[in-house]
Amino acid sequence: MASAPKPLTGTKVLLMLVAFFGVVIGVNVTMAKLAIATLPGTDVDSPYAAGLTYDREISAAQDQAARNWQVSAHIERRTDGGVALQVEARDASGQPMTGLKFDGRLERPTDKRADLAVELPEAGIGIYRGNAASVAPGQWDLVIEGEVRGERVFLSRNRVILN
Repeated sequence: MASAPKPLTGTKVLLMLVAFFGVVIGVNVTMAKLAIATLPGTDVDSPYAAGLTYDREISAAQDQAARNWQVSAHIERRTDGGVALQVEARDASGQPMTGLKFDGRLERPTDKRADLAVELPEAGIGIYRGNAASVAPGQWDLVIEGEVRGERVFLSRNRVILN
C-alpha cells in the first residue's frame, strides 16, 4: 500500500521561505564583501584638485610640443618574466640629450594596485635604461616622465601589450 503524501503545513512553508531568503541574503552579503575587498579605488584622489591643475597640464603639454624633442621608448619582455625598458632622448636638432632624469611607470589600466615603477638611469649619451621584475602579461600603460632640475619637461603615456 502506498502511503499518503505528507500535507504541506504552515511550518514547512515558513521554513522554505526562511531558507530561500537566507540563501539570497547570504549570497548578497558575500558578493558585497568581495566587491568592497577588490575595489581598486578612484583614478584621482580629488577631482576638484585635478580640475585646478588642468590649465597647468595644458600649458606643460604646449611647452613640450614646442621643444620638438624626439623621445622614443622600447619595451621588451625578458625570459625571467620581467621587462627591459629603454628610452632614447634627442633634442629638436637630433642630438642626444644628457643630464635628464627619466622615470618610468607601468600602470595597469584596471587596477592601480598593480602599478610598477621603473627607474631609468642614464646608460649612455641620451639613452636611459631600466628593468621591472615580475610583470604580469596583458595591457599596461607605459608612462614616461622627464625632469630637468626638478621640473617636469616631458610626459608620455602609451598603451602597451606584454605577453
